[in-house]
Amino acid sequence: MINTVEQNRQQSLDHLEDVWLFGYGSLIFKVDFPVLERRVASIDGWARRFWQGSHDHRGTPEHPGRVVTLIQAPGERCLGVAYRVSPETFSHLDHREKNGYLRFFEPLTFQDPEHEPADALVYVASEDNPAFLGEAPLAEMVEQIARSHGPSGHNADYLLNLDSALRELGAEDAHVATLSDAVRRLGPSP
Repeated sequence: MINTVEQNRQQSLDHLEDVWLFGYGSLIFKVDFPVLERRVASIDGWARRFWQGSHDHRGTPEHPGRVVTLIQAPGERCLGVAYRVSPETFSHLDHREKNGYLRFFEPLTFQDPEHEPADALVYVASEDNPAFLGEAPLAEMVEQIARSHGPSGHNADYLLNLDSALRELGAEDAHVATLSDAVRRLGPSP
């Protein structure tokens, strides 16, 4: 397991009064941090994929779960939620996203056209981190998600909660929807 906390903390945010954070996975449905403002938003050129291993939340080192990360995808738009938070919030978030996720600023567009675009911090687990699992056949990903669980609960719950949250936002994400439908057909995990 990799721990990216110190790498992320090298990027000081102390000079900022507040920061926009873009959530595209569990940050949409599990908001366990103080929020100053919340808005539906998107980033361009990225796609959400269940290609990151979770050894510390939705799986174990022996049986990692699968959680989302972003992959570069020209022409794609990833819809999620932007949160305006204080810089102190990242102490908690850096720990929460420590298993291979690095944060960087990315341009963000708010769904409400009255709000000007902004830069937001986004956590991405790239393919060069040791927990990256990458693409796999649908049946393999479904089986891994259905059987995995860790300290934060069942991996299937993560997937189904994300699917539900995206539908509430009006986001169409074929990758998440296909996995969710397949896990639902498979039924409850043992």
